[in-house]
Amino acid sequence: MSSHLEPSLPHPAAAASARRTLSGIPLGTALKESLLKLRPSTQVRNPVMFTVYVGSMLTTLLWIAGLFGHADAGTGFMFTVAAWLWFTVLFANFAEALAEGRGKQQAAALRGLRTTVIARVVQGVPAGTPTTAEAYRGHVAERPSGSLRKGDIVLVEAGGTIPGDGEIIAGIASVDESAITGESAPVIREAGGDFSSVTGGTRVLSDWIIVQVAANPGESFLDRMIAMVESARRQKTPNEIALNILLVGLTLVFLLVVATLLPFSFFAISAAGQGTAIAITALVALLVCLIPTTIGGLLSAIGVAGMSRMMRANVIATSGRAVEAAGDVDVLLLDKTGTITFGNRQASAFHPAADVLARAACLASQADETPEGRSIAALAARQLGQAPEAAAGAVFVPFSAHTRMSGVDLANRRIRKGAVDAMQAWLAEQGAALPEAVARAADDAGRRGSTPLVVCDGRAALGVVELKDIVKPGMRERFGELRRMGIKTVMITGDNKLTAAAIAAEAGVDDFLAEATPEDKLALIRQYQSEGRLVAMTGDGTNDAPALAQADVAVAMGSGTQAAKEAGNMVDLDSNPTKLLEVVETGKALLMTRGSLTTFSIANDVAKYFAIIPAIFVSTYPQLGALNVMRLASPSSAILSAVIFNALVIVFLIPLALKGVRYRPVGAASLLRRNLAIYGLGGLLVPFIGIKLIDWLLVVVHLV
Repeated sequence: MSSHLEPSLPHPAAAASARRTLSGIPLGTALKESLLKLRPSTQVRNPVMFTVYVGSMLTTLLWIAGLFGHADAGTGFMFTVAAWLWFTVLFANFAEALAEGRGKQQAAALRGLRTTVIARVVQGVPAGTPTTAEAYRGHVAERPSGSLRKGDIVLVEAGGTIPGDGEIIAGIASVDESAITGESAPVIREAGGDFSSVTGGTRVLSDWIIVQVAANPGESFLDRMIAMVESARRQKTPNEIALNILLVGLTLVFLLVVATLLPFSFFAISAAGQGTAIAITALVALLVCLIPTTIGGLLSAIGVAGMSRMMRANVIATSGRAVEAAGDVDVLLLDKTGTITFGNRQASAFHPAADVLARAACLASQADETPEGRSIAALAARQLGQAPEAAAGAVFVPFSAHTRMSGVDLANRRIRKGAVDAMQAWLAEQGAALPEAVARAADDAGRRGSTPLVVCDGRAALGVVELKDIVKPGMRERFGELRRMGIKTVMITGDNKLTAAAIAAEAGVDDFLAEATPEDKLALIRQYQSEGRLVAMTGDGTNDAPALAQADVAVAMGSGTQAAKEAGNMVDLDSNPTKLLEVVETGKALLMTRGSLTTFSIANDVAKYFAIIPAIFVSTYPQLGALNVMRLASPSSAILSAVIFNALVIVFLIPLALKGVRYRPVGAASLLRRNLAIYGLGGLLVPFIGIKLIDWLLVVVHLV
């Protein structure tokens, strides 16, 4: 592909800005959005704030009527109450607009990563699997990348941009994925195994690959990323819906209570023979101050901000449901290969180190396109001087995740290579058993943390191939943190029990499942779910896809296959399995933020009760003046102070709603005590102080 046909990718710094929350959100844009959100069709989506919205319109109409001599209170008082009620609605809109602004900026930056390239579509794939790019060049036709469809096959060579998401079906290449992941170091992508997935917009730095397109235009990974961060696509989570129902219930209760106060006021005046009727403006002010306007105004912003914080951690969540569920996860299942370990298992030794074993292992690996299979062939070639070739008429048996073996059938020989238990079953079918020496060699390799593979020629077990893998650094510490958070970690692997136990001990996981098939993974997840536990899983391979689809929280590695990413409800662009720690912390922080602000909002009502109730009834019942514990200047000052505080507190809590309450890995009881001490007690005390200060300022500036 000629370089002049392709636009250059954005600088990695631009990609980084797309993936992380942008701090410089224009306030002017947020203010404009706040005004646009005053449409009734928008306000009605939030019942609590819609109540404030209706109250604002009612007090405004009462003020206008007062200007024409039909007032039940002073026009200045009515104007001030109406103005601050509108401010309350605007501040809530502003909080939501700020949170949405982050998502919109992220989406805009991601759209800047889109590139239109000229794709080299292979028309009529050459027979066999050519090993050189030259074999494909005579079969290509150039087309714009926007015209590609799922199933199209394209050739991408060094310097070319991959035109769309897909799977590599031939070749190997070094790929620059910095535009998507922000990681400047190139990665190796090759056909077969769990590292065959490529993302449109990334660049091939060396060699060549044949890619089968896996997504139609508008359905690519980048398109899904944009859709995920667009606040317009956010759906309310179950907990958010439940909290909304609670808030609506509280609003209805206070609405009924306030509605009865007007006839009660007439009755009280008649019975006491003194006093004045409660002004409707004062009743509206009381209603707005008593209903949970603080959490009602910030609820949507909290949800949007949770998605944004997940994006900042380089994790793309499909919905807020996944983020919220992460906060309740108590079981974490991790695939070993590529997740706990680096996943690049390489053949390191033959036991015994005999030419006959090396030759048979190499022949049995010819149909094994996994990196492990190719490493076995490479090790055998080094030991023998050259790779042996199968005789004419050989029938190859490709590697399968279900059989966990590969091999070749020759004229009078059946050679197989696979996992120890799989080969034991294969030998048993032929009336043979695994020799003690071979079993001991496999056990020894397993105790070293390596993966043993047995090679058989007919009924004879020739020996063991040892595969080495390396545990990623820092795993034990991170799993320790998960344990303190009350999360059980379970490693899942197809390795034998000895190897699995060695890796599990080194990584520090709580439990493991060895010799696991895709069906075993599914069964384990369903077992935990049947016990009422929320299960999270990370994975990167096609064989992980069914389990990822079953899990409550499924984090697919960005370096994994397309099938894994499609099955997951989150994608980790850093391909770091311990990233689930950040995912869980973000989920818990989301739940804690919502709970903390709800506690604060409800606790606020106590102070506002002591401010407004005495004010509206003191003319009828002077004894209620004893409830004026804050010694507010006058009834009108008390009502105005409560209304102003009710509006301003939303502004002061916006940073907390966007940033979230910090989660600490402590028990639920400790978290509850802390929540009640800070946000419960704080919610009681702060309004008393705030309302008194506002009252003092109103008196100082002679507004009452």
